[in-house]
Amino acid sequence: MNNLPVNLEDLQKAFEELRTVKSLFSSRGWFAGTSGNLSIRVGDIRDGRFTFAVTASGKDKTVNTPEDFLLVDESGTPAANTRLKPSAETLIHCEIYRLTGAGAVFHVHTVFNNLVSELYASRGSIPVKGVELIKGLNIWEEDAEINIPILPNYAEIPRIAALVEGSLVPRIPGIVLRNHGIYAWGANAFEAKRHLEAFEFLFEYVYRWNVLKNGAADV
Repeated sequence: MNNLPVNLEDLQKAFEELRTVKSLFSSRGWFAGTSGNLSIRVGDIRDGRFTFAVTASGKDKTVNTPEDFLLVDESGTPAANTRLKPSAETLIHCEIYRLTGAGAVFHVHTVFNNLVSELYASRGSIPVKGVELIKGLNIWEEDAEINIPILPNYAEIPRIAALVEGSLVPRIPGIVLRNHGIYAWGANAFEAKRHLEAFEFLFEYVYRWNVLKNGAADV
């Protein structure tokens, strides 16, 4: 393997940050089954090459083990000898890092992000207007309006990855796969977490507001 050199302390820090975020999101029920994946870039991006720590495929995210994470390169290939396999959707992380220069990418499946993605699937984006938590995405104008992109949820991950570049909106640090989940990113783990939490608040708001407008009873 001809991978970029990785500082051991940086790798250990990335694994620890991933473990902390994984435990927090798991406590919120955001990893049903073994769904979802998390990653943090380790080191710089150099001439299109980079490495990142990512959750291993098929692991129970409600528990912590020594085999929860591994290091992969910009193509999603393990950067060291390992029995572990990266999450099935690692290629989407690769594209987000390549296109945005992000420092962390978090992906979760929740009921509300699935519901609103279906609600607005034909529109191709989820509209949100005038909600305070839009500021959590570092968008500060008064009565801001945003549209969060929705991508089709193909069975073949490379087909989804190929759509990422054309779907990105510079000021929106996230994309949603229809009836699947959200990918949110940031310059580091703290920012990616803040963005994801803001998105999830906005999704629940949009769903519940639609229910109220349509005169439904309890949600």
